[in-house]
Amino acid sequence: MREISLDRLRTLVTIADNGSFAEAARILHLAPPTVSLHVQELEDRIGAPLLSRKRGNIRPTSVGEALLFRARRLLAETEQALDDLQRQVQGLEGRVRLGASTGVLAHLLPQALEVLARQHPSIDVQVAVLTSQDTLTGLADGALDIGLVALPQPAVAGLVIKPWRRDPIRAFLPATWQCPTFVTPKWLAGRPLILNDSTTRLSRLTAEWFARAGERPEARIELNYNDAIRSLVAAGYGAALLPQESDRPPAQEARVITRALRPAMWRQLGIAHVAQVDRSTQYALDVLWSLR
Repeated sequence: MREISLDRLRTLVTIADNGSFAEAARILHLAPPTVSLHVQELEDRIGAPLLSRKRGNIRPTSVGEALLFRARRLLAETEQALDDLQRQVQGLEGRVRLGASTGVLAHLLPQALEVLARQHPSIDVQVAVLTSQDTLTGLADGALDIGLVALPQPAVAGLVIKPWRRDPIRAFLPATWQCPTFVTPKWLAGRPLILNDSTTRLSRLTAEWFARAGERPEARIELNYNDAIRSLVAAGYGAALLPQESDRPPAQEARVITRALRPAMWRQLGIAHVAQVDRSTQYALDVLWSLR
């Protein structure tokens, strides 16, 4: 069974709106015989006359009226769908799926999201809280468009991974402790520790920092949520090593102090994305790069 094409429906609607085959041909830039053929094909497909041609007055039949009602709605929905897609291709609308850790989301992304919302308000950014490894997996599987990941990372086929920003790692300590100006591995190893869990890049960096000084301390607790770690530090439960992701002091500043490390330690973040991105994703990338 042959399908009804949108071109035939558009021809029928134009004839009905203008009451003339010749005018429809002019508007649609078609030859008059082509307009007549479109109507004939529709009538053959429906099995009934669609237009009445009495005394030069062209009017829809009852069947034609029923088809016109549906044709107008279908053509309008098609035009809207094409317009929506074109706006998405142009980057005026769209969706960007982004994966990042909790610390990055809390301290680095808000400014980027604010700028993107101001410059491109019709782009919907969907954020997922993920580890760097899960973020890269999501990108490779097509479930994400952008990932903010800890570096270094092994190369992944089809993905672009570039350095984004470098943040110092500092010691976060209960304010009740007597602390030196600079925190060393030897001094910190003798204190109760709240560390990131072993699945994170920060955990590996921390272990290497202690190991270079010959220290292998045991954590009192391991977590993968930096704000929870800061809260435990504020409660006096232990000390933590965390990236300084913001120039603002921690929310519990009265109960938490920070100290620089000696030797210094840094956390490198990168931006990962697929090689070919749409315009919405590119706009989001441009904003992130501007805030590096």
